[in-house]
Amino acid sequence: MTTNGAAGNAGNIQQFTLDNGLRLVTAPAATGQVAAVNLWYGVGSRFEFPGRTGFAHLFEHLMFQGSGNVAKGEHFDAIERLGGEINASTSTDRTNYFETVPEHALDIALWLEADRLATLRDGMTQEVLDNQRDVVKNERRQRYDNMPYGTRLERILRLGYPEGHPYHHPIIGSMDDLDAADLEYVLSFHRSHYGPDNLVLTVVSNLDPADVHERVKRYFGGIPKRDVIAEAPDPSLEGPIGGPLREDVTENVPAAAVFLGYRVGEYGSREFDIMHLTSAILGEGQGSRLYRRLVVERGIAADDGGAAADVLPFRYTPSLMLLSMIAREGVGGDVLEEAMLEEIATIADGVSEEEVERARAVLERDHLQTLSSPSGLADALGSHTQLFDDPELAYTWPQRWADITPEEIAAHAKRLLTAENRLAVRFDPEHQE
Repeated sequence: MTTNGAAGNAGNIQQFTLDNGLRLVTAPAATGQVAAVNLWYGVGSRFEFPGRTGFAHLFEHLMFQGSGNVAKGEHFDAIERLGGEINASTSTDRTNYFETVPEHALDIALWLEADRLATLRDGMTQEVLDNQRDVVKNERRQRYDNMPYGTRLERILRLGYPEGHPYHHPIIGSMDDLDAADLEYVLSFHRSHYGPDNLVLTVVSNLDPADVHERVKRYFGGIPKRDVIAEAPDPSLEGPIGGPLREDVTENVPAAAVFLGYRVGEYGSREFDIMHLTSAILGEGQGSRLYRRLVVERGIAADDGGAAADVLPFRYTPSLMLLSMIAREGVGGDVLEEAMLEEIATIADGVSEEEVERARAVLERDHLQTLSSPSGLADALGSHTQLFDDPELAYTWPQRWADITPEEIAAHAKRLLTAENRLAVRFDPEHQE
């Protein structure tokens, strides 16, 4: 077992490592009488190979379908009967399971999580696999195929990363790949990715960290490490996108929409931080350049209340800075796209210190809001432990923006916000005057 802490807010963090490799992080909750349990497994869609896509996301569903000692649906029922909240999510770099329960129910949550880690394969059948494949297909139809602009990210990833690259395909994967999978492959996927040595378990509560550690040892300590450790395909990538690349889509959408992407540094790099700040200057909130110019002054973009810019935070490959806007009624996609490109180009000419300060405030506000709930704090701690082996970053991340200068932003924009490094996905309505 190893332990360590740090000063300030981060000094409240305690870390423990079990003999089987499980990493436990604890921190106090701002609100009492609840315990937030968060599990980050180091497996996401980047571990999938062509012809074998969609399995990380499939397991987000399968993990709730019963194990050696828990029947189908009982995990959800047990937590919800206690008044708790429970869910899961999948990304390129991890699969995350989380629940918030009353403190007195922590043992139940830990036992349920340990049981499905240790015995999920005992409860896996062909019937369960077939059923969850159908659930994923239905999710695909609802969230991607039958939603306006629903396939935008899938198209963006195809343009941003070459075929065969582990970030080329969407997290939901290929339905053909899932259909072709047999039960033995599904069992082997769990065997090679789901082990305590690939898990960061975070508990945010007001319980004594030593007490939490003893409980985790009781439930998880006897689970052996993985026999085989899976390797991800090579994610390395250098240089610009090779653009301008584009895909034009004509569909039954309410208005034209433009989605632009630029390849930037990997999550955790200085370049990522600079471009994250740049994205906030361009498209975060009503004080951003794109909002002021295209929504307020020119009136050509819709005010949909959402962010027009963000950065997809990929840890192991160059990230993507995305800028998106929907045209106002009567405005064509060509007009909107040209206006967006004009405004993006102005960043290379310089930004003011006031704009940088505003962007810092926006990003810091969003970060602190994430930490304000026990569940959000647990997720942030697990994230920074799994991706950077440093949970203290959950508290100190805003410091990374503090010394970024207007000159750095302009220099990076001049190098990265170029046609050679640009992709565009355009949606136009089927019937447009």
